[in-house]
Amino acid sequence: MEDHGEPEGSPGREIRIAVVALVAASGAVETISFTALDHVFAGVMTSNLALLGMAIGRAGGTGTVSALLALAGFGAGAGLVAWVTHGRTGFATHWPPRVMYCLIGEAALLAVGAGVWAASGGAPDGVTQDALQAGAAVAMGAQAAAMVAAGRAAAPTTYLTGTLATYIVHGVGRGRPDRWVPARLGALIAGAAAAMALRRAAPSWAGALPFVLVVAAVLTAIRPLRVRRSATDGQRA
Repeated sequence: MEDHGEPEGSPGREIRIAVVALVAASGAVETISFTALDHVFAGVMTSNLALLGMAIGRAGGTGTVSALLALAGFGAGAGLVAWVTHGRTGFATHWPPRVMYCLIGEAALLAVGAGVWAASGGAPDGVTQDALQAGAAVAMGAQAAAMVAAGRAAAPTTYLTGTLATYIVHGVGRGRPDRWVPARLGALIAGAAAAMALRRAAPSWAGALPFVLVVAAVLTAIRPLRVRRSATDGQRA
């Protein structure tokens, strides 16, 4: 089924839970990236631009390459997903098939990264560290772009500053805050905390957490898509 047509309805519980799972995956990736991959973020490009500026201001190479790798990786991931999903209309009740394919691709990339991470014993360095850093940024760029392409059935999952500001404005100014926003904010903290705990208790397994969370999100989001397809097939019959 091609994802043409006008958005209608609103996202159900499964889609909202899937978004929360992706936010948790983002928190796990950011923890691993910042603590083990040269202190840059995989999905928060505002911070990486600031880190790049600081590195330039120090007139030293320390941090410059890391920030550039993260920025380039994020841009590549987002650009690829933008190309794959170009011209497709998002729905309000489910994620379009091409968005799902992009998230599956992200999960595959994270699985490869988890394998490399495990092979390094949870302590990558040199070229391996750079490759993991770039790969994590590609994954986060792909995830961010996929959520943009999903339209009203999604929400930001890799950067939540705007989400927090909107929640405060709507809560204070209009009295209609989104009750799922605290869940997403909590998921970011939980994902980061879980990744940090794994790094301490079982370093080699920490890299697998983002992969597991993205897979959980995809599996959760499949049902609304299947329901949509079944309804469309029933109308055609």
